[in-house]
Amino acid sequence: MQKPILIDLDGVLRIGNEPVKDLIQFIDFLNKSNGKCCILSNSSLSTSHDVYDFFKENSININFPIITAVDAAADYVKEKYKKVAIYLSENVLANFTDILEFENPEAVLIGDIGNLWNYKLMQTIFEYIQNGADLVAIHKNKYWSNPPYGIQLDAGPFIHAIEYAASKNAALIGKPSPIYFQSALTRINCQITDSFIMIGDDLESDIKGAKQLNAETILVLTGKTKPPISSEHIKNIDYQANSLIDVISILKNL
Repeated sequence: MQKPILIDLDGVLRIGNEPVKDLIQFIDFLNKSNGKCCILSNSSLSTSHDVYDFFKENSININFPIITAVDAAADYVKEKYKKVAIYLSENVLANFTDILEFENPEAVLIGDIGNLWNYKLMQTIFEYIQNGADLVAIHKNKYWSNPPYGIQLDAGPFIHAIEYAASKNAALIGKPSPIYFQSALTRINCQITDSFIMIGDDLESDIKGAKQLNAETILVLTGKTKPPISSEHIKNIDYQANSLIDVISILKNL
């Protein structure tokens, strides 16, 4: 494998908190390939350290980088702002304590907060933006697979509502933003202008986002996407895989 490989985490390598079938064999294949690989997660519920812990708990050794949208967002907002109102899961807030500010923020950073969304919260964020704060979104996913509850609304619908009301678009950090793909590629000493391979289960964030950067794409059908796939999305898919064993076979021929 000559091209760098980016691999989505949730829906490809794990479902919920469980490793997918043949994960050990797949990671072993990547470790032995000596290629440039990076695992990336669009979730704002964890940092790369949390993801490494997941693999360690399942006795899987990873010898290449991992990045989450939280890591990329922290890099982005700390470079641009000194005071940020942050709406993220409590377990990742420690990464932002040095810039956390709810009195007069320069920006608002939004990620996964589950069922904490309500009218009062959206109004508060709207008022920050009306007063001049920038809006930054870790991702704008429409929905996600949350076993055992099934498909649930993600942060995207709420962020889109705030954008509509405030007539101001959020700076997007996570997939499909080029900012995130570049952050991942930087960790393996590559550039966004380099040709790369994206392995993912999300037609919009993973596949379309990477294809717009001229990547080769492998859609894995173990996560949120199930056949049939519309013609609108088929054009962005170079390969389809029903399992990680299928992915190995595809990568061997690239």
